[in-house]
This record gives sequence, C-alpha cells and structure tokens, in this order.
Amino acid sequence: MAIALRTLDDGAWISVNDSREVGVSDVWILECEDCCSCPLSYILLEGFTDVRVDGTHVVAGTVGRCLECGQRVSIDRLPVGRVIDGEFERYDPASVSRVRGAVESL
Repeated sequence: MAIALRTLDDGAWISVNDSREVGVSDVWILECEDCCSCPLSYILLEGFTDVRVDGTHVVAGTVGRCLECGQRVSIDRLPVGRVIDGEFERYDPASVSRVRGAVESL
C-alpha cells in the first residue's frame, strides 16, 4: 500500500495521506553529536524542507534550534515515524532519537 507524504504550509507540517501528522511546534530530544555541544539536544523545529521514506522509517529534512545553547542546525534525516503494515505511526518527540546522516550548523 502506498503512502502519500508531503510538506504543507511552507514547511510547517508533514502530511501523511492528506492528514497533518507532524508539526514544527514540537521539541525533539536528540542524541546528536553534530547538532551542538550539548549532551542531549532539545531541538525546536522551525521548518521541514522535505519528507521521504527510508526503509520502514519516515524521515524529514528540517531546520531547528537547540533550546539549551541556541545553536541553529539543519538535519538531513530526522526520523519522525515509521510505516507498519501500510500505516503511519508517529514517533514521540519527547523520546530520545539518535540522528544519523548530515547535520549542519547554521
């Protein structure tokens, strides 16, 4: 079963099958050595640049800012959910996520 993914409202939302599922107002707790020097980065998302499926995970390109140190970062592959039996399951932003892939300080 195919899942339709796209960003909406100038990158403020990720839409899954025409339903707003993930918004930028959440703070994501990330284990990310390249985000900033904080042991855990509390990243307030400012916008999504793209969204795609990577295996069974839904990942998004995003820009955000660490609430602890103020560092602004661009994250290439933030895991925001997964696909199970053709259905989208959103990850909890308050759970610590490990970020892999390109991270750039802005």
